[in-house]
Amino acid sequence: MLYVVGHKNPDTDSICSAIVLAHFLNGVPAKLGNINPETEYVLKKFGVMEPETIKSAKGKEIILVDHSEKSQTIDDLEEGKLIGIIDHHKIGISTSEPILYISKSLGSTASIIAELCFKNIMDYIGGENKELKPDLAGLLLSAIISDTILFKSPTTTELDKILAEKLCKIANINNLEEFGMEILKAKSSVGNMAPEEIVSIDYKDFEFNSHKIGIGQVEVIDVKEVEKKKDDILKILNEKLEKEGYELLLFLITDIMKEGSEVLVVGDKETFEKIYGVKLENDTVFLEGVMSRKKQVVPPLEQYYSK
Repeated sequence: MLYVVGHKNPDTDSICSAIVLAHFLNGVPAKLGNINPETEYVLKKFGVMEPETIKSAKGKEIILVDHSEKSQTIDDLEEGKLIGIIDHHKIGISTSEPILYISKSLGSTASIIAELCFKNIMDYIGGENKELKPDLAGLLLSAIISDTILFKSPTTTELDKILAEKLCKIANINNLEEFGMEILKAKSSVGNMAPEEIVSIDYKDFEFNSHKIGIGQVEVIDVKEVEKKKDDILKILNEKLEKEGYELLLFLITDIMKEGSEVLVVGDKETFEKIYGVKLENDTVFLEGVMSRKKQVVPPLEQYYSK
């Protein structure tokens, strides 16, 4: 049986991409953890069931979406058969056999899947060229909006915008901007969440030249929802650093309206200051214009640690 699955601590792009791609490949959409409030909102809006959670790859054929880092995928991936990867991040895995691999520098994995649909070439990757129905178009649209932060992220391309407009019509969304704000409000509704939940809502591990780095992010319209929990978040990060052998842990509180991120830093703070040319105050600093972990935070870290 073929399973299509996104990364640990799944976001809207990884969940929606898995659901839509599984539909065209006649596979099973799956997830590796609990969905966040934004994804829950999207699935309810379009009347789509939440994917099943899988704990093991054993006996399964697997296609990964929205990631290729070993640290972010199912723990026993080697126990299954990796068939392919569709992603919009850097290549983070090596394989002993050839696989299907599609990676494009777009704002979301959903954009890649939407492009395959509109080009009518799902058969090229072993799927069927079925009709893209309104509910699935709505999922892809939501994922693009989420990952590009309504086209504010520097990862956004013109193609993302073109695809979103096409999906909007199929999904019967009358006003893209208004719908986008609905998604962002759902994304940023973390006021009632515990600090532990906020830290894990969009958290990813990276390994750069044997240096273990963790980067979490929360994107909010009203930073007050997170502001009062910063001390607790820092405490959680410090505990995680000690227990799990990290060299550096970062947590980005991204202000959607100000288009920048406050970064909480624990671990090798001197290295962080050196890499980004900043001075921390009480373990935090605001980085103007920084909204993308993938494009603005990860590359300088990888470049530094690879030396």
